[in-house]
Amino acid sequence: MTDTPLDFGDPADLDRLRRDFRAWLAEHPLPERRLDEPLPVFLHRWHRQLHSGGWVGLDVPERYGGRGLSALHQVAISDELGACHAPGIPRIGYLAHALLEFADEDQRRRWLPRMLAGDDVWCQGFSEPGAGSDLAGMSTLATRHDGHYSVRGQKLWTSYAQYSGLCLLLARTDRGAPAHRSITAFALPLDRPGVTVRPLRAMNGDDEFCELFLDDVRIEESERIGAEGDGWPLAMTTVSYERNALDTGHISKYGLLVERLRRVARDRRGELPDGLLCEIGRCFVDYEVLVAHARRRTAERLGGQAAGPESSIDKLLMTRTEQRLYETALKVFPEELHEEGGELFGDYLYSRAASVYGGTSQIQRNIIAKRVLHLPSLSKPPNPGAT
Repeated sequence: MTDTPLDFGDPADLDRLRRDFRAWLAEHPLPERRLDEPLPVFLHRWHRQLHSGGWVGLDVPERYGGRGLSALHQVAISDELGACHAPGIPRIGYLAHALLEFADEDQRRRWLPRMLAGDDVWCQGFSEPGAGSDLAGMSTLATRHDGHYSVRGQKLWTSYAQYSGLCLLLARTDRGAPAHRSITAFALPLDRPGVTVRPLRAMNGDDEFCELFLDDVRIEESERIGAEGDGWPLAMTTVSYERNALDTGHISKYGLLVERLRRVARDRRGELPDGLLCEIGRCFVDYEVLVAHARRRTAERLGGQAAGPESSIDKLLMTRTEQRLYETALKVFPEELHEEGGELFGDYLYSRAASVYGGTSQIQRNIIAKRVLHLPSLSKPPNPGAT
């Protein structure tokens, strides 16, 4: 690992932070995963260990359990973890930012410190069987009563719900209002009567994704996040932060594999077909472009700009980089392409979902066209007189 795997700016501050973190890692190495210990349970232990050192929630205000630093500081820690092959910072930053923006003060003080410490494990109940890419088409309904709501519906692709205690849930609260203005967000305790969690086993053997069934589940009005109808902007805030590759340590992981491929291309230049060498070159270009865009997005956040629709560009670049990288790696290292394949083969299988999770690639292109480029809609015939 180099001294500064990625240069995020402000070198004196970040160099000191990196040195402090490396020293802490030397004294608190990654714990061993126990035999037959589920991955989420192991990662939760790692979460608590990182939090004990003050390395979770660096960009969350101190009054809510963070350190009041910047996104740059948290990203640098994620980068360090990725560069040394350690699991990244717990993926709660996008949920924390949603609560910071939409929850009231009592809710922030109640939920954020426990989220950062790992005392409460959260999942995300957004997608449905009939409303994945078209999130606004959700049918889960929250009916308001005197001081509470009754919720009926089904969620899908709810990651690690079987290990979670709370769910950031979206439900429709007004059937008569426009789709984007009738969605409301809630913090749902998953031990409530009427909640059923059913894991789904994926092609790589993981049971990360779950179905969530809600049968007349009671949610208190105090568990609503924001006002009725705030669910759509909350969801857009959440997914905008979720699509940033820097926050997850993915970029460092990609960089390690790119460097491995470059070494092979150099050492086996006379053995590898020219076409495969070109594919390795494209992986390097994809990676460098992704890094440049992600750095710029971090700089925007440091300038006080919240994550927005531009994050869809990063998501598309991350998807292209990840999928091409693992496809190429398996061509270079075919010995890892078998049913009992190691980490590389598992990463390849998981990369196929990159064009779906966090919003499909088609949806990302629509967002870029409408909200970044402000292109006209093609739903109406073009005006032949327009120039």
